[in-house]
Amino acid sequence: MTTITSNLFAEFVGEIVAPDPKWLNQARSHLDNLTKPLGSLGRLEDIAARFIAIRDGEIDKPLKKAAYVFAADHGIVAEGVSAYPKEVTRQMVLNFLQQGAAINVLARLHDAELTIVDVGVDADFGDLAGLLQRKVRSGTRNMLHEPAMTEEEMLQALHVGLQLAIGAHEKGQTLIAVGEMGIGNTTSASAITAVLTRQAPAAVTGKGAGLEKSAQEHKIRVVDAILLKHFGENPYASAAPPLEVLRRVGGLEIAAMVGLVLGAARYRIPLVTDGFISAAAAALAYALEPRVREYLFAGHRSEEPGHRVLLEYLGLDPILTLDMRLGEGTGAVLAMPIIESALRLYSDMATFASAGVSGASE
Repeated sequence: MTTITSNLFAEFVGEIVAPDPKWLNQARSHLDNLTKPLGSLGRLEDIAARFIAIRDGEIDKPLKKAAYVFAADHGIVAEGVSAYPKEVTRQMVLNFLQQGAAINVLARLHDAELTIVDVGVDADFGDLAGLLQRKVRSGTRNMLHEPAMTEEEMLQALHVGLQLAIGAHEKGQTLIAVGEMGIGNTTSASAITAVLTRQAPAAVTGKGAGLEKSAQEHKIRVVDAILLKHFGENPYASAAPPLEVLRRVGGLEIAAMVGLVLGAARYRIPLVTDGFISAAAAALAYALEPRVREYLFAGHRSEEPGHRVLLEYLGLDPILTLDMRLGEGTGAVLAMPIIESALRLYSDMATFASAGVSGASE
């Protein structure tokens, strides 16, 4: 598998620039002149303005939507941190390919091209049709005892996401969602969140796929031990380099999502995050390059306590709050019609001048 070098990766990240503020100002001015009271469309106006600014004033109609779901296994599952066995990762990939999962239903309904990527599942899928095989290795190592990845493995996984972002740009995709499947990955996300936001593991570690209270308490103790192993007795004493956090306590699917987020920002493609895991990836990308934030929309806020903390860290308001905790990119795809509606209002509503409607009195 091709691996990007650390220097080339840094060069790629350095090419990310913030959207030009003039497009945001022009979009807000246009919204103010539509036939409605000022600001009456609420957050839809902010969504439309931000999207237009990302696209340099272009109105993408219709949107070309896509969703990318990255799958990988985690060595930390050996510590009993998940309610489900690791075999479920493989089984759910097969379910995706058989069109039986929630993300399949929603992607079909909302016309989003769905790509399933094996970046680190501990299984041999052979030449299975419909699966994009980019396996770096068969799952991460057990991060309680050693770093989850080597630097080369991490860079390979990052490269997978970067390449898919380049492909999305070449295909003309104008709105992409990111999701994942990986038993044990909420433990990685909890560790990442604790380090980046300097919050205690107990504040950011939830039930994952459905742990009981005693099992959740065990999971918190495991995350505490992971932080002690990799970042010392005071993991918040100084900011750990984001890529080192990713290498030590991340996942292969999380690394690939980091690459996709960075690549989307580089090519000015608006990206919708899903739940806790994809937000952890977005937070790592943001820690590497803060301008990434300008290209992100938070699809929803999940029930995981760490997700709320990450959204605050990113400075993003969720479009939806539906008490979901499924993953797979479902919340991100559900938010796409809201974004699309905001853009249609922006482009198709009449202005006061064109409709001959009187504006508000000064």
